[in-house]
Amino acid sequence: MRLVRWTPDDLVRRLDDVVAVYGEAMGYRTDLLEARRGYIATHVRRPGFRAVASLTTEGHLAGFGYGYLGAAGQWWHDQVWRALDPAARRRWLTTCFEVVELHVRPPAQGHGLGAGQLRALLTMAEGDTTLLSTPEADEQRSRAWRLYRRFGFVDILRNFHFPGDERPFGVLGRDLPLAPPAPS
Repeated sequence: MRLVRWTPDDLVRRLDDVVAVYGEAMGYRTDLLEARRGYIATHVRRPGFRAVASLTTEGHLAGFGYGYLGAAGQWWHDQVWRALDPAARRRWLTTCFEVVELHVRPPAQGHGLGAGQLRALLTMAEGDTTLLSTPEADEQRSRAWRLYRRFGFVDILRNFHFPGDERPFGVLGRDLPLAPPAPS
């Protein structure tokens, strides 16, 4: 397995694979995946865009992650902005790198791919803070929640509902830059 940095064109070229990994990891219906395809394709042109991919030795996509600098007028940013008080908005959203997607195919989970992808993204990220959202889950049982806690993410919003999704989400954040890993 190898971790590679992707350009916007790399991600668009592998968009079918990206959508397939996203669907497997999130368990979403096919009709929802088609809508996500369009969103993902437009995200690559946003300021501060960074992407990584985990590729098998055969070149198959095992996981990916991407993010960009959040700004007013972007749907996710505006939803979170409305839910925060003015002090929290200044603290978390002024120059914020949003981790938009971070996924690993279920059979490849539990082998450190997500951690490698997240570390690479946060190391490349511009901004003073980073935010992400993840479905609410038992923090002890959820690999995603355990990963984010290991990386020092703290609660910004809990049980938050985005329009169009009945599930509650946690919005988590941490300061940037990411400290380099401790020598082993």
